[in-house]
Order: sequence, then structure tokens, then C-alpha cells
Amino acid sequence: MSTNMTVNLTLDNTKLKATMVLTGPSDRWFALQFGTFVVGDGMALGKDFVYADGTTLIDGNMVDVGVTPNTDAIQNWAITSNTITSGIRTIIAQRDLSTGDTNDYTFNYTNSTIDFAWARRGNAGYTLNNHGGGNRGYVVSVPLTTTLGIEDFSLKASSIYPNPSNGSFSVEKKSGIDKINVYSQTGSLIKTIEMSDKSNKVEVTLESLQKGIYLIELQNGTEKTWKKIIIE
Repeated sequence: MSTNMTVNLTLDNTKLKATMVLTGPSDRWFALQFGTFVVGDGMALGKDFVYADGTTLIDGNMVDVGVTPNTDAIQNWAITSNTITSGIRTIIAQRDLSTGDTNDYTFNYTNSTIDFAWARRGNAGYTLNNHGGGNRGYVVSVPLTTTLGIEDFSLKASSIYPNPSNGSFSVEKKSGIDKINVYSQTGSLIKTIEMSDKSNKVEVTLESLQKGIYLIELQNGTEKTWKKIIIE
């Protein structure tokens, strides 16, 4: 990105976690934004972003040019490391791929690319202000490289999206699914979906259910696993 700014983003589809390694100059704020950007927009209004303020990593979203960004009520990025070496701050943080917070960008493991925008203060200081010329940028369609392990082909690696959902969602797996059972939190069986073709992707509709959390049991000929879906 800009001088002394880098980002490495790892999406773990087994743990459903995103891990970010973000670096920038330690003597000033620097920010990173996720989403889908129109070429020329840069740091787009209303988009999810994070910024380092000299002490921690703050989760927020853009309001308008020259206006202090909103800070999210829930800070979903959990910092695991925040160190400074030779004037460069390195922050390692982790959050769920989908937090359920409408202000947060949803990382989708099945996407092939992601867009980034970034900015940093033009001089030393942590007060948010205009970044100044040359201290911002964006890049679109950054390719996501998939690395597969043994667990990627187990039912545990299945993904459910969107989650939360309005009742219609997809279940996707790199190997076949024979059956999906839907249970309430009290263990009552609500629905069974049989797949005669052992599909890798199944569309599920539960729109008649009340809002809440439901348990999804996935089965094939050799294993079973459980997932949660939030209906809202």
C-alpha cells in the first residue's frame, strides 16, 4: 500500500475467522477499508474500516469527507499483538468472517477477490484529519489464494451464508452432503432436507420460522457436524 503500510488477510473457512496483519508508521494514524469500491472512490463513505490510533485498533465506518468517522458500538476485532519495531507498528487482530453487525464488512471465503482502500496521516500525530496528498490509495480485485488442507474436505469446513439470514441461506461444502437436519435450540427437529444427488451446495428456506438461533446438522456417509444459523 502506501510507504510503510502493508496488510495480510487470512480467511479461515474452518474456524470462520479472519486474521489481519496490518502495518503502518508508529508515529501517526493509519487506516484500512474493506468492501467493493468504484475505481476513483478511495476511502468510500459508509464502508467498514479500521484505523490504528497510536494505542489500539478501532473499528468504525466512514461518514463524510472531513467528518470524524463513526466508531462501532461493538469492537469486533480482537487484537492478539500490537508491537513497534524500527518505527513500524504491526497489529495482528482477528474477528468472525460474519459478525452479525450491519456496520461490519462480511468476509466471504467463496469470493475470488477483495477490494482495499487505505489512508494515513501526512505527518506525525494521532488526531484524525485529512490524510494529505500521496497518503492514500486503493486497489480493486485483489485475488484471494485458496490453500486446502485435509480438514477443508471434511463437513467441518462447510460454510453457511448469509449468516445472519432472513430465513433463506446456502450451505456449501467441497464434498457431498447427504442430509441436513434443522433443530431448535431446545433440540426439536424442525426440518429434514434429503439430497439424492449429494450436492456440494444446497439452498435452504426457513422463512416461516420465528427469529432466533437454530442448529444445522450436516450429514454424509462418513461423518456429521453442527453449525448455527441466526434468523432475523
